Amino acid sequence: MSTARPPFAIAALAAIAVAFFALPLAGLVYRVSWQTALSDLLTPEALDALRLSLVVSMAATVLGLLLGVPLAWFYARVIFPGRNVVRALTTLPMVLPPVVGGVALLAAFGRRGLAGEWLDAGFGLRIPFTTAATVMAATFVSMPFLVLTVEAGIRSVDRRYEEAARTLGASQWRIFRQVTLPLVAPSLFAGAVLCWARALGEFGATITFAGNLPGVTQTLPLAVYLAMETRPEVAILLSLVLLLVSLAVLVALRDRYLRLD
Repeated sequence: MSTARPPFAIAALAAIAVAFFALPLAGLVYRVSWQTALSDLLTPEALDALRLSLVVSMAATVLGLLLGVPLAWFYARVIFPGRNVVRALTTLPMVLPPVVGGVALLAAFGRRGLAGEWLDAGFGLRIPFTTAATVMAATFVSMPFLVLTVEAGIRSVDRRYEEAARTLGASQWRIFRQVTLPLVAPSLFAGAVLCWARALGEFGATITFAGNLPGVTQTLPLAVYLAMETRPEVAILLSLVLLLVSLAVLVALRDRYLRLD
């Protein structure tokens, strides 16, 4: 890594950029009412929202691993017509406005949606405005982060290990389990953590598809939104909690896998 003194203009602009991102965090820390912070954090509403956020984000991560890892392997190992289009479609939630994602989920799984009407008529299942809808919304917006991370990891694997296992008679499933997955473990872990962090902070798709029902669909970001109207000091405290969790995740991943000096 270069230790040469950077040009003043570049250093100044870099400092402004850091300040642009650091000042909001400093503002939250400054505005928190530390005298009542613990009692505010332990209110039933905050605890319910925190519990639901943890449950939803973990469920979304499990779903992301279950569905996203095979999808990432498929993208990395199988060539098929329209692969780029399908990949773009499944990673679209990364750039799609979350509210639009919620509207799309309603159009698909609402009572009169493409699949929702059939589920309601055939099985009596009504997904919107339930905890299941909250998990689906979180999975929809977070799984692409896992897919792209794991796909990149699989593409970087030396395929000679897989070929050696194949020549020894291992099945494709066994190669995937015992060779590919251990080799991409760092990417798998990083993708899962990013998926979890994105699911933990999901707001737009959740409030559109699942609503803001305390104890049922009201996750921590939604509790922040509601508290801003009635108890802004609680909203600031909960925002700081979410921000610190996200910051810890990013720092941990960067230190562990990028190995920056």
